[in-house]
Amino acid sequence: MRFLFALISASVSSFSSRLSHALSKPQRSTLPISYLSQLAIPTMAAAEESLRKALAEKQSAVEAQGDAVRALKVAKASKAEIDAAIAALNGLKLEKSSIEKQLQAAVCGNDGDGALSREAFRQAVVNTLERRLFYIPSFKIYRGVAGLYDYGPPGCAVKSNVLAFWRQHFALEENMLEVDCPCVTPEVVLKASGHVDKFTDLMVKDEKTGTCYRADHLLKDFCNEKIQKDLSISAEKAAELKHVLATLDDLSAEELGAKIKEYGITAPDTKNPLSDPYPFNLMFQTSIGPSGLSPGYMRPETAQGIFVNFKDLYYYNGNKLPFAAAQIGQAFRNEISPRQGLLRVREFTLAEIEYFVDPEDKSHPKYSEVVNLEFLMFPREEQMSGQSAKKIHLGDAVSKGIVNNETLGYFIGRVYLFLTRLGIDKNRLRFRQHLANEMAHYAADCWDAEIECSYGWIECVGIADRSAYDLCAHSEKSGVPLVAAEKFSEPREVEKLVIAPVKKELGLAFKGNQKNVTEALEAMNEKEALEMKAALESKGEVEFYVCTLEKNVPIKKNMVSISKEKKKEHHRVFTPSVIEPSFGIGRIIYCLFEHSFYTRPSKAGDEQLNVFRFPPLVAPIKCTVFPLVQNQQYEDVAKVISKSLTAAGISHKIDITGTSIGKRYARTDELGVPFAITVDSTKDVTIRERDSKLQVRVDVEEVASVVKSVTEGQRTWEDVWENFPHHTSASADD
Repeated sequence: MRFLFALISASVSSFSSRLSHALSKPQRSTLPISYLSQLAIPTMAAAEESLRKALAEKQSAVEAQGDAVRALKVAKASKAEIDAAIAALNGLKLEKSSIEKQLQAAVCGNDGDGALSREAFRQAVVNTLERRLFYIPSFKIYRGVAGLYDYGPPGCAVKSNVLAFWRQHFALEENMLEVDCPCVTPEVVLKASGHVDKFTDLMVKDEKTGTCYRADHLLKDFCNEKIQKDLSISAEKAAELKHVLATLDDLSAEELGAKIKEYGITAPDTKNPLSDPYPFNLMFQTSIGPSGLSPGYMRPETAQGIFVNFKDLYYYNGNKLPFAAAQIGQAFRNEISPRQGLLRVREFTLAEIEYFVDPEDKSHPKYSEVVNLEFLMFPREEQMSGQSAKKIHLGDAVSKGIVNNETLGYFIGRVYLFLTRLGIDKNRLRFRQHLANEMAHYAADCWDAEIECSYGWIECVGIADRSAYDLCAHSEKSGVPLVAAEKFSEPREVEKLVIAPVKKELGLAFKGNQKNVTEALEAMNEKEALEMKAALESKGEVEFYVCTLEKNVPIKKNMVSISKEKKKEHHRVFTPSVIEPSFGIGRIIYCLFEHSFYTRPSKAGDEQLNVFRFPPLVAPIKCTVFPLVQNQQYEDVAKVISKSLTAAGISHKIDITGTSIGKRYARTDELGVPFAITVDSTKDVTIRERDSKLQVRVDVEEVASVVKSVTEGQRTWEDVWENFPHHTSASADD
């Protein structure tokens, strides 16, 4: 994948040209990053392969010509012949160097002079974020702890604004039932959910120092390093390494260990040999109470608290489906080797929704509101065939079965609207469908909202149809039925599937596992049961997967009776399916930081000024108030405006220092403050918009209401520009 990062060093345009452009729309400053669209990936991959082959051929030609030069010298050929051969050799070397530069650009994203590498751009963003206290490493005076970060004042404000919009966009829109459950979770809950046994990553250790590393990360880093920096590898070898990257999640511990040994991968810090990979559970373990007899864990997700409360929430909702429950809270994962800043941490904020729906009716009443959206989607068929993400109408994706059902499609659309309204670039946002081997056996369909940043495509939201797995698992473990019921207005005569396990035979065959097998048989849907009946009648025995045992067991004809009977029913009882959108808030915020960051030249042109173009919705401070000069009358007006902004609920900052107005603008632009109010008279003031740097004049009495209307989305800056007198001042360009 190729990224192009470039700081735009455009000359400062005249105020009049900015003014005329703004009459049609507010001016947007040029982005500092130019990403190639995901749509170009197949072309880029083909170009890279072609360049590698060309480089190999050119290397062979250089070696052959070098041999020819040496042969001429040995044969004591004429000086003219030798000079001509050397000239040809130098020409071939220049051609080889040109191909190397093109290949380097293709694999590493360099794009000519003045371009910033991904790492340099990322460092510029992170330096600004830490210097302005958006976030910093936790426990910094004690040298910090990897994977733990503190949000400073502006970071807290951005996070608070993101979560407030999340509540408005999802919880209020869907009348969701919000809960707040403990972070400490008893072991039995996470045993039922599968986390105790399965929530692991494969780890390797430095055999001499004991330092731990995540095995798949070491292999991933090795492959990326070879592809991007070793231009001498053949196209075939590059394709092999890319295949390893594509199938990394599917490798078993043995396969991963074999690859690490095959490639000679050693400990990054010491170059010591590594142990074989082995599973490491990512949950923080603790004990509840002083006796230590009640084991527990810090929750790795917030969802389980909702599942175990389903029965009470269903009752609270009037015993009606569908309904959604939501929770925002901290989750904890003891990452083996945390890195990538806020993207991979040990404590983080999740916002999760569990939408409970009848498995026989996954339509959604508001689906029509999102059906016409079009955005980048990456279905599994395109992934498997080597194609790329492409723009697809959501309605087409659902109607063609690419997305499993309306409710899943509805939430995919709502997630798209949420992220783009926050300020995520829609051209660097895609929805990738899980491959078949990525999904749990019980899942109906899963999609990830992935955002492109300097680290690549990052999964920030998961939207999954988890079927009825979670409620079934907790029902089985707790003995409490987590079910819903539908009452019929009139009794219905239905042909009922009757599955009757023969407990005596099952007990003889499976002994202590009889209960697990019996419950699994009884939980079969009609299709599964009829297929089993047909197989038993033809073969007498069939292999049957028992999820609670995680293995196949042999079922014989005498162990179960499967038939259909006609019965009258007054209601039906069923376990609801769950559609789960799960949001990694820290990841979304970091990607928002990168998508919002750019630089522009100062008025003098001698330095680049940092700017965050946060939408007013998420900006940490909505506006600043500056007296133009130190003047008691101006300062009094500034304080009056500050009071009116406070009364209107607008976060703001007042600065009455004697610093030049240009420097004060630059300081607040670096915090992403969208508007600046400058007091230069006692009757009216100017409002400056951050990105266009345009200013209008507004009466002191009106200024708070104008700022409030724009920051709350009731009107746009274009509206303000059209309806208020324009103000021209050289200081706006400082």
